[in-house]
Amino acid sequence: MMKLAYVKSPLTIFLLSFFAGGVLYGQGPGFRAGDPRLIHGCIKEVTDVMVRDIFSPPVASRIYAYVTIAGYEAARPGEPSYPSLAGKLHGLDAVPAPAAGKQYNFSVAAAEAILTVGRAMVISESAVQAYEAKVLAGMDMSTDVYSNSIAYGKEVAAHILAWASKDRYKETRAMAKYDPGYEDWQWKPTPPAYMKAVEPHWSEMRTFVIDSARQFIPHPPTPFSPEKGSPFYADAMEVYEAGLKLTEEQRVIANFWDCNPFKMNVNGHLMFATKKISPGGHWINITAVACEKAKADVVKSLQAYAWTSVVIADAFISCWDEKYRSKAIRPETYINQYISQDWMPLLQTPPFPEYTSGHSVVSACAAVVLGKLFGDKFAFTDSTEVEFGLPPRSFATFRAAAEEAAISRFYGGIHFKPAIKFGLDEGDKIGEFVARRMP
Repeated sequence: MMKLAYVKSPLTIFLLSFFAGGVLYGQGPGFRAGDPRLIHGCIKEVTDVMVRDIFSPPVASRIYAYVTIAGYEAARPGEPSYPSLAGKLHGLDAVPAPAAGKQYNFSVAAAEAILTVGRAMVISESAVQAYEAKVLAGMDMSTDVYSNSIAYGKEVAAHILAWASKDRYKETRAMAKYDPGYEDWQWKPTPPAYMKAVEPHWSEMRTFVIDSARQFIPHPPTPFSPEKGSPFYADAMEVYEAGLKLTEEQRVIANFWDCNPFKMNVNGHLMFATKKISPGGHWINITAVACEKAKADVVKSLQAYAWTSVVIADAFISCWDEKYRSKAIRPETYINQYISQDWMPLLQTPPFPEYTSGHSVVSACAAVVLGKLFGDKFAFTDSTEVEFGLPPRSFATFRAAAEEAAISRFYGGIHFKPAIKFGLDEGDKIGEFVARRMP
C-alpha cells in the first residue's frame, strides 16, 4: 500500500506568506499586470505541480530552465536594455519579436510563456491550466492588448519548446538502465526502497552554457579501500561517528536542506511516500525571496530566475557525469558492510552514486550567480521549507547558505567529506563560467 502525502494546511499557507515577507505567491487573481508577484506566482505554481508529479532533481532542473528562459524572453522586449539569451545558450536561435504596430503587456506575455512551457513539461497539465485561467482572467487592460500579449507569450513558448525538443531528453528515455555491477566499490541501491539509479545518462543532455558535461571534471574521489587505516576508511568513520553524536542544530540543518522529492517511509508492512521540493527548486525559491527583498521588477526577476535555472541545469549535467563515471559507493552501504550493520543515516540515501555531492555543486553555482546579481553581502531569510513544516533560516550571504546546504549532506549521513569539498569547487567553477557568459 502506498500513500502519497502532499498537504498544505491554511496555517502553513499563512506562515509561508508571513515568512516570505508578506508575499503570498500563487494566490490570484488580483495581480496587476506589471506586478512581479504575477511572475513569482507562475513559477511557484510550476514548482508545486512538479512536487506533486515527483520529478527527479535533474529533470526538475531542465523544466525550470526552459520555463524561466521562456518567461524572460517574452518579457524582455518591454525593456530592451536586457539582451536576449539567443546566441548565448547552445542551440537557441533568435526568439520571435513582437509585431510592429501592436500593443502588448509583456508581463502578461511572460506569464503566458511560463505557464505554456510548464504545462507542456509536467504531467498534471490541468493544474497549470486551471491556475492560468484563475490568475490571468480579469486583467485590467483592453481586449486587444490582452489578446496580443497572450498570443505573443504562446509564440515565444512554442519557440522555446521547439528548442527544448532537441536537447536529447527524449533520447535518454530509451537508453539502457544502469547496472550497478558487483564490485565492492560501486554504488548499490539502498534501503528502504532500493530504488533504481536516477538518470544514469543525464550527462548526454545538451548543456546550456558550459562547453560540455566534462568541462569541469572535479578532483578524483578518495580511492576505495575496506582496510582500516586507509583514507577511505577514515572518511567513512568520520561519517559514522558524526551520525552517532549529531547536535540538534545539525539535525535541523540536515532536514532543512534534505530536498528529497520522493522519500519512502516504512512502518511495518506499510510503505508511503512524502514529497518535497527538489534541491534546484529550493534555490529557485531563494531567488524569489531575493527578488522580493530587492524589489526587483518583472524583467529583473525573470533575469534572476533564468540565470539561476540555467546554471543549476548545467550543474546537474556536470555533476551527474561525475557520478556515473566514478560510480562511488554511498556511506550507508560501506558503513553497514565494514563498520556497523546497525548504523543508519539521518536522511534517506538518494538513489544515485555518491561522488560528487549534488547539493554542493548546485548550491555553490547558484550562490555565485545570485551573488553577481544581488551582491556578495546580500542577507536573506530562506522560507522555502515552511510549507513542509520546518521553520525558516537566515543567512548573511548566498555563499553561507550554499556552504550550509553542502555540509548538511554530511550531517545527514549520505555523503563523505571529499564529495562536499570538491563538489563546492566544481560548483564554483561552473558558476563563474556561466556568470561571465550570460548577458
